[in-house]
Amino acid sequence: MGCAPSIHAADSQEPGGEDAPGPAAPPSSPAAHGHKTAALVLPGSAGLAESEPRGGAKGTIADVQFGPMRIHQDQLQVLLVFTKEDSQCNGFRKACEKAGFKCMIAKEPRAALDCFLDKLHDIVIIDHRIPRQMNAEALCRSIKASKFSENTVIVGVVRRVDRDLSVMSFISAGFTRRFTENPSITACYNELLQLEFGEVRSQLKLRACNSVFTALEKSQEAVEITSESHIIQYVNPAFERTMGYQSGELIGKELGEVPINEKKADLLDTINSCIRIGKEWQGVYYSKKKNGDNVQQNVKIIPVVGQGGKIRHYVSIIRVCNGNSETEKTHERVASDSQTDSQTNRRKSSVDIRCVSSRTNEASTQRRHSSLARIHSMNIEAPITKVINIISAAQESTPMPVTEALDRVLEILRTTELYSPQFRARDDDPHATALVGGLLSDGLRKLPKSEYVLGTKTVQQGPSSPVAPTSLQEVPSRIAQAVEDEALWDFDIFELEAVTYNRPLIYLALKTYARFRICEYLNCSETTLRAWLEVIEANYHSDNPYHNSTHAADVLQATAYFLSRERIKEVLEPVDEVAALIAATIHDVDHPGRTNAFLCNSGSKLAILYNDIAVLESHHAALAFQLTVGNDKYNIFKNMERSQYRVLRQGIVDMVLATEMTKHFEHVNRFVTSVTKPLENEELETEASSALLRTPENRTLIKRMMIKCADVSNPCRALELCIEWAARISEEYFSQTDEEKQRNLPVVMPAFDRSTCSIPKAQLSFMDYFITEMFDAWDAFIGLPELMQHLDNNFKYWKGLDDMKLRSLRPPPENP
Repeated sequence: MGCAPSIHAADSQEPGGEDAPGPAAPPSSPAAHGHKTAALVLPGSAGLAESEPRGGAKGTIADVQFGPMRIHQDQLQVLLVFTKEDSQCNGFRKACEKAGFKCMIAKEPRAALDCFLDKLHDIVIIDHRIPRQMNAEALCRSIKASKFSENTVIVGVVRRVDRDLSVMSFISAGFTRRFTENPSITACYNELLQLEFGEVRSQLKLRACNSVFTALEKSQEAVEITSESHIIQYVNPAFERTMGYQSGELIGKELGEVPINEKKADLLDTINSCIRIGKEWQGVYYSKKKNGDNVQQNVKIIPVVGQGGKIRHYVSIIRVCNGNSETEKTHERVASDSQTDSQTNRRKSSVDIRCVSSRTNEASTQRRHSSLARIHSMNIEAPITKVINIISAAQESTPMPVTEALDRVLEILRTTELYSPQFRARDDDPHATALVGGLLSDGLRKLPKSEYVLGTKTVQQGPSSPVAPTSLQEVPSRIAQAVEDEALWDFDIFELEAVTYNRPLIYLALKTYARFRICEYLNCSETTLRAWLEVIEANYHSDNPYHNSTHAADVLQATAYFLSRERIKEVLEPVDEVAALIAATIHDVDHPGRTNAFLCNSGSKLAILYNDIAVLESHHAALAFQLTVGNDKYNIFKNMERSQYRVLRQGIVDMVLATEMTKHFEHVNRFVTSVTKPLENEELETEASSALLRTPENRTLIKRMMIKCADVSNPCRALELCIEWAARISEEYFSQTDEEKQRNLPVVMPAFDRSTCSIPKAQLSFMDYFITEMFDAWDAFIGLPELMQHLDNNFKYWKGLDDMKLRSLRPPPENP
């Protein structure tokens, strides 16, 4: 199967009119052109001469890549048809010699036609300047009438005075291009190069398509190709035989118009979120043959990306299930009996994806069959179950080594923590073991005196309950100055902490919320917002070294910074921004300064209440909403519509729960798998990538990643800020270890003993195991060069201290 060559006019009066790609590429193979004799002169063909290339002017031989196919291109053959060898004819002849093409000249139409039928030239150039001497259009039609000329490029040479005439007569006659006379060798050479790298190479690829279609026609597997709008463009004989249709009966029809495919259009819409980003889909579904019989098919649908980076075709490879395989019966199934309401909603009708459980006992009671029928009427199967079923089916026809490998895959997939790596720290790295084990522990297992002055800043003492501002305009000047640069990454949160007497959250939040117009979205007054911020900050423990309202304000500032990045603004909706800022504000409210594992080991009321699962994170979210909705004075949500509030609440809770460290690797790996890796696809166009990122699932992953990065962004802050945060978190962990020893509880992080701990080692371990990979992925997504530079600088700082065998925050002062 071929395709008609593109036809257009080419006026080449100036040498080098279009960009020439350089030396001539190699010509195409005899197999692509048919049989060609070795004779240099055709017997009985008067007025025919041949010119061989001279000297070393031949182009470099190189193959042409066509998708995965490599095509060898032989020396190009050019036929010049001129009634006399004038300057124009000689210009093309010498240009052929320069390009390394084999050139023949014919002076009569009959000789030209005979020569073409014998040699099957790649390019034919016909003199169209003097119609009374030679009817160029009639000769072109004669050549095109030959079954061997489908991929031949034919050029008509016209006079300069005719260059502005319409090309429609050329198109009707079968010409490919029009060349305005110009005897310059450079102009002729440039024209030949443009033909070689344009039309000729395109025709070479089209000729190669014949071999591909031959393979499709002889394939035993049914193949169907549709357009992006689900119009059937091709089905092979195997498909027609399988489904009971005659040749050509399906071509040009829309999927929805064909009974056997009335649900495949729905299927394509259903799985479009996968294949529109270039991923193939594989599964099993039922359809009907032309005679009405049901047939179960294993189908693989592959999107084909074409011009503009858009999906232009869908290729379906279909194998009819024979019903003998038990695993075939456990595959997923797309129902073919769902009803559609109207012609316009045909593609939007629902498609049920189901799993048919294997029936081990045919004599089971009618109750079991009835139960199965009710189960199968609901779309309840988990995606991981479908994956396991597909892999199980694939094992039937695979060699033993592959089967054994797939057994291992299934073993892994059947575990509950698919995205959480199995941590094995080195024996010589107790800090990494303590950190990772302590932070990832659920508290249900017992995990295997020179003190530092850790605080590097002196917190100013002031009134325990300073009067909050009534509005942003009434903020004291020293506080206004401290919060002025809150949109910058190097914002100093500790300066704001000092001037607000340990109450930075309310002041930072008032300005940040105003910048993002939160009150406008919530439809609440600034008075209500201020009262809410007061009660939230009051429930942070100011005596915690780390988990206090300063940390909450720091996370809020980082979240707002991330929300200001262009990629984030393009992807997230206003409700996402509001959810993110509120989640950052409340994410550690009422934190006791102890880890989840400590609470579980000590049998705290909170651990009992939340069944030892995400204890603190569940408490933070629950308490924040209790405080908010329990009093109208604080209820920033009271004027929202119920449905709008539900969506916002869901987003806030999800983000707060995402800060639980036991799910750290799961969240990061899902983000990388679903967001950053698909974006690495260079063929993915901007529109498709935006659609990918805006799906509800990916927006959720992005928000989780954002608050996680904001929550542990200390190593990406400026060095002085990083050191202060390291001091505070270390002191909090030291205090926990002290209490665990005092109460004879399991020591969750034994390396955080204040008399033996190396803070540089602890920081390096935290960066290695938690920070680097996560921020690499986050940086790849939104671009954070400033943060990554801080991370590198801070790593070098802690590494320098560790290399000096120091356990403290800073090197010892140099002696004068």
